[in-house]
Amino acid sequence: MLTDIEIAQAAEIEPIVKIAEKLGLTEDEIEQYGKYKAKLDLSNRKDAPLDGKLILVTSINPTPAGEGKSTVTVGLGDGLAAIGKKPVIALREPSLGPVMGMKGGATGGGYSQVIPMDDINLHFTGDFHALTSAHNTLAALIDNHLHQGNTLNLDPRRILWKRVLDINDRALRNIVIGMGGPTSGVVREDGFDITVASELMAILTLSTDLTDLKARINRIVIGYTYDKAPVTVADLGVAGALTVLLKDAIKPNLVQTLAHTPVIIHGGPFANIAQGTNSIQATRAAIQLGDYAITEGGFGADLGGEKFLDIKTPLLGKTPDTIVIVATIRALKLHGGKPLKELNTEDLAALEAGLANLGKHIQSMQRFNVPVVVAINQFTADTDAEIKLVQEYTQQFGVDAVLANVWGQGGQGALELAQAVVDSCEKASEFTPLYAADDELTTKIEKIVTEIYGGRDIELAPKAKTQLKQFTAQGWDKLPVVMAKTQYSLSDNAKSLGAPKDFTIHIREFVPKLGAGFIVAMTGNILTMPGLPKVPAANNIDIDENGKITGLF
Repeated sequence: MLTDIEIAQAAEIEPIVKIAEKLGLTEDEIEQYGKYKAKLDLSNRKDAPLDGKLILVTSINPTPAGEGKSTVTVGLGDGLAAIGKKPVIALREPSLGPVMGMKGGATGGGYSQVIPMDDINLHFTGDFHALTSAHNTLAALIDNHLHQGNTLNLDPRRILWKRVLDINDRALRNIVIGMGGPTSGVVREDGFDITVASELMAILTLSTDLTDLKARINRIVIGYTYDKAPVTVADLGVAGALTVLLKDAIKPNLVQTLAHTPVIIHGGPFANIAQGTNSIQATRAAIQLGDYAITEGGFGADLGGEKFLDIKTPLLGKTPDTIVIVATIRALKLHGGKPLKELNTEDLAALEAGLANLGKHIQSMQRFNVPVVVAINQFTADTDAEIKLVQEYTQQFGVDAVLANVWGQGGQGALELAQAVVDSCEKASEFTPLYAADDELTTKIEKIVTEIYGGRDIELAPKAKTQLKQFTAQGWDKLPVVMAKTQYSLSDNAKSLGAPKDFTIHIREFVPKLGAGFIVAMTGNILTMPGLPKVPAANNIDIDENGKITGLF
């Protein structure tokens, strides 16, 4: 059996100019990065109508058994092309953290992939490097300000802006800087987040153009004074320099699938610690350039799905016409209590128990009054009885569960799913937000917890309660909220699988991200700098004397 990278390396890839021609792009609208990648300058299309259908792909809570959300997203795009539609896929960029860690890349798998997958999963067009540089430039400027006299009266104990690195490195979560005497700066505690957790990443994906980008950067709160007044990038006066470093990174990237379907990839915030969607620009371009725009929200519907609908949709100017929830029978059996090593054997009882997780996500997405389709991402061990059980179960919600063999067959394995999505997009819908823009912060959180997660209550730690009072005084208490929560469970306990009920979500602190335009609620023990596993994926990656990469999935 061929690996993902072997399949990708054997593929016939079209010059990116041919993919651009399919979309009707002009020479002035593409900037080639080699032969098979390009940046897009769509400034002249900024106000073009959003006439295409928008399809949001999300999933059940992820498990080690795998769900294949990106694989289904890519396969669905190829399936739509195969039935004569004009699809454009919009995805996030992979982070080197998971690529070198354990999750893998973000370009799909099998015969449902985006190519060139090795470039995309590694350095791509340098967007993440630019973000890392801009973020750490701001960190250096903050510490230089402290060293040069601190005219802004910044309290070194209350600086929010950490440093970042796009790799999992637990040793850098908490550090001390400024050691070495008077010439080495002010001694203080600091730390590193992963690049995808940077507020600059969130800002990049929510900005509509360079002007908006710079305005958002100016609003970033970097810390507080000794009098506990917020200090922003505007106070420091360096937004222009940071924007210069991101002048190319703000442009979306164009690539293709194995079947040469156009794919726009841009931005990569994680959905468990940020908003988890690709950029506003990428999604808008997909809607404008194609008949069907297929995009995804990171992790499960409780994270990326909810954040796409509550955070991104109001800024996008377009609501989804259909939501696709991806599930695998393997993952559902794991949610039902079956051990990971035994998932290849039929177990209808475990499957029936695990279906509650899928059911909760169907209900939470239907809460937004958008049609829902379930995609069963097929594995070879799935039995007819198991498939039938899932399809019968979803009928109680008025939802079709469609089998898709995209890993093995690409778009040809998604023809039925593609048609189901086309039909679903024609159904009547009236998008209904989960909360009102002027709801209090705690009201928004309570609605997410009770209506999306299925929990009963929220509990704020003393620090979070104090922050809430401060945010209210600053006028920040009605901003949208991004929940930083484990992706593995509907609750904040990663080991609580299935569909737990009547649980409490524990919020330990809030993080203001005014440039992005939201408040982050840190729940449970969620981390913004992951660690590497005992045997990282990096152990399997190699390159030969001819530059051929192996082991990249």
